[in-house]
Amino acid sequence: MRKLQKFVIALSSLFLSTVALSADEAATVRVEMTTNLGVIEMEVYTDAAPITASNFLRLVDGGHMDGGSFYRAVSPENDNGSPIISVIQGGLGDAESPFSPIAHETTADTGLLHVDGAVSMARADVGTASTELFICIGDQPALDFGATRNPDGQGFAVFGRVINGMDVVKAIHTQPADSPTESAYMAGQILEEPVKIISVDRL
Repeated sequence: MRKLQKFVIALSSLFLSTVALSADEAATVRVEMTTNLGVIEMEVYTDAAPITASNFLRLVDGGHMDGGSFYRAVSPENDNGSPIISVIQGGLGDAESPFSPIAHETTADTGLLHVDGAVSMARADVGTASTELFICIGDQPALDFGATRNPDGQGFAVFGRVINGMDVVKAIHTQPADSPTESAYMAGQILEEPVKIISVDRL
């Protein structure tokens, strides 16, 4: 009887650990973004940032990101804001969004910070994020909730992180960026040759 009890306990422990593992796996979706400069692999955190992650994944699943581009690179050499940041920005650009803008999930809400490789949503006002994203090169705490990069103090919405392909991100970041723009804020940051997003797929 005592051996049977130990066996049941062992099976229960195994079952619980398996359930926990499955939940963790379900909460993180891996995505592969193929560009003309190489492949970027990301983790998307659907548990921590459900609104923002779901928005990105419906863009992926619908094929809407295919044919987009990375078109902006911000660095200490060309940044016109404060504090200085280092990011690349991409998405659908001027193309019409297939979906409405989403509610803003702050880093205080999600616990996901703008660390090296963080993938986050670009926006204007709160609640305007839709199809444009950026990737951090190095830790960028100025983009978190409560920081001063954005005058409203709400920061930006992290929803994932690059786990492979930061060399590709850095290659995009160093592309020539001197295309004309009507925005003084983005002067010197628009890539002369946008880096094409060929495809984005779940793994």
